Amino acid sequence: MKVGIAGFPRSGKTTIFNALTGQHAAVGGFTEPGKVHLGTIKVPDARLDRLTEIFKPRKTTHAEIVFADFPAPAEGAGSHALDTATLTQMRESEALVQVVRGFVDPISGDAPHPVADLSNFKSELLLADLVLIEKRLERLKKEKGREQERALLERCKTHLDAEEPLRRLALTPEETTAIAGFGFLSRRPLMVLLNVGEADVHAPLPGDVADLLAAEGIEGLVLSGKIEMEIADLDPADRQAFLEDLGLQGTARERFVRAAYALLDQISFLTTGEDEVRAWTIKRGTPAVKAAGKIHSDIERGFIRAEVVHYDDFIRLGSEAKCREAGKLRLEGKEYVVQDGDIIHYRFNV
Repeated sequence: MKVGIAGFPRSGKTTIFNALTGQHAAVGGFTEPGKVHLGTIKVPDARLDRLTEIFKPRKTTHAEIVFADFPAPAEGAGSHALDTATLTQMRESEALVQVVRGFVDPISGDAPHPVADLSNFKSELLLADLVLIEKRLERLKKEKGREQERALLERCKTHLDAEEPLRRLALTPEETTAIAGFGFLSRRPLMVLLNVGEADVHAPLPGDVADLLAAEGIEGLVLSGKIEMEIADLDPADRQAFLEDLGLQGTARERFVRAAYALLDQISFLTTGEDEVRAWTIKRGTPAVKAAGKIHSDIERGFIRAEVVHYDDFIRLGSEAKCREAGKLRLEGKEYVVQDGDIIHYRFNV
């Protein structure tokens, strides 16, 4: 899963990136132009930790999220316009996070204007998609036999002209596949992080911001990037005490990962054994045979049955044998829809 972090100058997006990844990328614009910071984190999962204690495997593998911190526009004129290179880099992400400044700029003294920043960012994404569509429609004028593609792009253009992001345009699965190659940015799932000062870390989203996000169907979180970066730098032994002093329920990473999974409609199923305990990320609603393909294509191709027990039942009853006795360990077929927290052993033959 690759999540792109974007924002306008001085929003604190690189500080948020550092808090999430534990890196120390230069902040405040002190980085080379066009540079994308990349960081991979292991997804915290208490279920995986508990299963590791039980099975004592040779290896434990957490699910991972790759974060890409995209360069902000240069400050000054046009600082709320995303350049072509940045837009191209953003298209490689599965989801986007806009970091919005919610604090008084310590250098300029400017008050935050989160609603304006949200509106400007939306306009940039809509415009970028519109440019792509118009270029493609120009080419299609010279080609024959592309009526369906032309009609679909015309629908998308009409939607964008009405200042609506493509994520809110109802498409069939076939239509979704047809436009996937364009990498439309306004089609990407979007989450907003309001980056606030320490005094506002417990405050809810401001009313006007909350109303705007609700109208757009966008998830919003309040974080203090400066505090969270300090927390990320602490030794694990000191981290929990610091969180309790601040009255925070978990680190930014933990809260963000939960929100990111919900944003992308992702879940995790688990596999166990002496060799490895592992979490596998799939989209909610994935059938067992397709989930098997996440492990290995041979398992999907030679799928026979899936032995399934839910994590909660396994922990409550204490062993696979007791789960079987209680009827909680089941044999499921190809079309079984995998649930978050399922522990699965696949039977296959190739």
